[in-house]
Amino acid sequence: MRGRVDGHGVMFYAMDLEAMIPERHPLRAIKARVDAELRRLAPHFNRAYAREGRPSIPPEQLIKATLLQALYSIRSERPSAVKSVVGDGGLEPSTSAM
Repeated sequence: MRGRVDGHGVMFYAMDLEAMIPERHPLRAIKARVDAELRRLAPHFNRAYAREGRPSIPPEQLIKATLLQALYSIRSERPSAVKSVVGDGGLEPSTSAM
């Protein structure tokens, strides 16, 4: 089952991550384009997932995390920074993998 993206990520942080990124930072423009493309691809994602079962991590969040890894030359998924910078609230650092 496909997981859903919700905007409740703010409750996991004591500060607003959005306020920490300058208005003219290149990531803002990249995020806008990526969000537009992911909205366009949403019907394809929906067809790829079963209607029943345990919800997955939303593919949008996985794609954004992978893109940040590539942009910042992070060679491993282990640093929790990539997972928390996504800002959508669904990718929390796993204590079992650390």
